Amino acid sequence: MHKLSDVGVIGLGVMGHNLARNFVSRGNTVVGFDLSSEAGQRLLAAAGPDKTSVAANANDFVTRLERPRRILVMVNAGRPVDAVLDSLDPLLEQGDIIVDGGNSLYTDTDRRNERARARPWRFVGMGVSGGADGALRGPSMMPGGDIEAWTRLQPVLESIAAMSDSGPCVTYCGTGSAGHYVKMVHNGIEYGDMQLIAETVTLLRNGLGLPAGKAADIFSEWNEGELDSFLIGITANILRTQDPEQPGQLLVDQILDEAGQKGTGRWTDVAATEMGVAIPTIGAAVDARVMSAQRDLRVRAEQIFGRPEASMDGVTVDALRDALYASKIASYTQGFSMLARASEEREYGTDLAEIARIWTAGCIIRARFLDRVRAAFRCDPALPLLALSDEFAADLKGRLPGWRAVVAGAVRAGIAVPGLAASLQWFDTLSTARGSANIIQAQRDYFGSHTYRRRDRPQEPVHTEWPAFGQEF
Repeated sequence: MHKLSDVGVIGLGVMGHNLARNFVSRGNTVVGFDLSSEAGQRLLAAAGPDKTSVAANANDFVTRLERPRRILVMVNAGRPVDAVLDSLDPLLEQGDIIVDGGNSLYTDTDRRNERARARPWRFVGMGVSGGADGALRGPSMMPGGDIEAWTRLQPVLESIAAMSDSGPCVTYCGTGSAGHYVKMVHNGIEYGDMQLIAETVTLLRNGLGLPAGKAADIFSEWNEGELDSFLIGITANILRTQDPEQPGQLLVDQILDEAGQKGTGRWTDVAATEMGVAIPTIGAAVDARVMSAQRDLRVRAEQIFGRPEASMDGVTVDALRDALYASKIASYTQGFSMLARASEEREYGTDLAEIARIWTAGCIIRARFLDRVRAAFRCDPALPLLALSDEFAADLKGRLPGWRAVVAGAVRAGIAVPGLAASLQWFDTLSTARGSANIIQAQRDYFGSHTYRRRDRPQEPVHTEWPAFGQEF
């Protein structure tokens, strides 16, 4: 009779494989299962047969787990998750826990939560960030759903999580689909961060004419200060990496400028629109990836329209740093605003300070900056917008001149900076007490009798019989 395992992992691809090894490295025993027998053998070879075993099928898998069972599912989002639930459902018992650790759409998690309510087993939707290395050494994890399940999972998840100065990077994100919702927004912010960094690299190299090595040095220097983050750090390394196939050439310059996406950024954009939350930085990043895939059209358009010859004279490296940092504040403000609205409307009960805390290590957007985000929400849990906190408002004011100079310089030079520009436009719209929407509302009332509200009577809807179109005054 085999010894019962502490944790089961279904799906032994890169993430599942490394998470299983992580569990073993922290003293847990693991049983794995994958439709590919080769994946199971790779796990046994990497983690050793003393602490791991591989099941032949779903029934064999559940019999190898201690009760109540803890099962982590790491398969592709969508139908594969439902297929795993279908196979496990008749085999599970009271109190067993299934954790979906993939990038599932939060509405799918809502549906699976409903299914679990009528079953003896419990369900947890959990976002996992950190990539393959994070999964092995310590990821950031975002579980949500059944609170009693979280209580039982907490010790084992904390044992494998990334550690920061404030503790293990895992926390209960809230009820229902909160875990996958938080992970979705994390990925949306990640899209924004990556786009802003990519634009800044382009401005350093194409706008200011700096060689890649100098740009790498600048990013390394920035990584010692307020911009310290995983993405800034790896960008410096990317800019120094030589092409293994063409000596003397940079690898990054041999990579097609066609950015892939798995959908989480787009989900964030759609969800924000449905809730009425403006996230233009993240939206611009999603749109930029879409347009990057239209390479043939871009080549044709450049042949037709040419490229401007204007330069970015007068724009400094310090201004670029300020623009990047200010835009980062804008992006995070938009993401956390979305989390706050979702927590309220969907009754998640998400602690925004805790979310910032678990993102300080392990995850892709980990950054020194997040300690200040955490402090802002800890000081004022009802903070309406991150950018309006005293510290971040001061940051934005101080960096505004450089931010404007960079966006204006890029526009003059014809260098596309959708993320930096959208961030600045978001700021200008936010900080304009009286904007242009009165014209839009007048138009809506003119053609559709939608009414408007007067400045002197803001609570009273008003309709005007406007002059007929074409009528002269």
